[in-house]
Amino acid sequence: MDNMNDLINSLKEVPAMPNVIMHALNVMKDPESSMKELARIVSFDQSLSTKVLTLVNSAYYGLPQQITSINRAISLIGMSKAKNIILTVAMRPMLVNHGDKELWKHSIMTAVGCEHVARNLKIMDADEAFVMGFLHDLGKIVLNIKNPQLYDRVKETVASGSNILEVEQVYYGTNHCQMGSLLAKRWQLPLLINNVIKYHHSPNLSSIPVACSLVYLVDSLVKDEFDPSALDPNIMKNLKMQLDQPQILKESILAKADVLLRELST
Repeated sequence: MDNMNDLINSLKEVPAMPNVIMHALNVMKDPESSMKELARIVSFDQSLSTKVLTLVNSAYYGLPQQITSINRAISLIGMSKAKNIILTVAMRPMLVNHGDKELWKHSIMTAVGCEHVARNLKIMDADEAFVMGFLHDLGKIVLNIKNPQLYDRVKETVASGSNILEVEQVYYGTNHCQMGSLLAKRWQLPLLINNVIKYHHSPNLSSIPVACSLVYLVDSLVKDEFDPSALDPNIMKNLKMQLDQPQILKESILAKADVLLRELST
């Protein structure tokens, strides 16, 4: 890469955030907005409507009866969970096409894990935790769009045990955390999300260390090569939790994520 400006310019090659997500976020920012308005936005997109109803009726949400109306679906699960469904469905093509299926899968697993741990520890809103986990690796899309062959080399090098940020720095002169933060700013994502994207590998540099530490933990936990002894105790203490049975926690998260992945992949 020539320099950082070259990479920043590459943001122009990244597709805009899907319109349906922008509309949904704008509705939720407006205190005067209603569930009916969010349902109307979803209803304009037939494939999204179908997928939302499929997910709402899946084992992941465990509702007692079959839901056939978008209005009813959103009223039952609430606007925050509806936003999360819209986000995951609408972002799938971008993550798969400009990243790969593994990035998509990892994003879902991390989202589900963050939601699960946040709810159990009561350290933050579980729906917000889901979004943080889902978007934490957004910067990998930017690096991959800039040079897909080069990012394949990054993945190969990391698979042999090298540190991902160090490898990205060597090949690109930056890393996915920095580029993800720039993209989050361009997309006008909330400060919390931007902060997590930027600092999920170094939570103690963040002004929001608990949120970043949560993503740091789950990001590591859901990987095949997870090693509990590699977790930084100075980061883990931000969560005030004892990770006594990491394998059980991992299996619980992966089982929940698998339900969501199956529904989203059909």
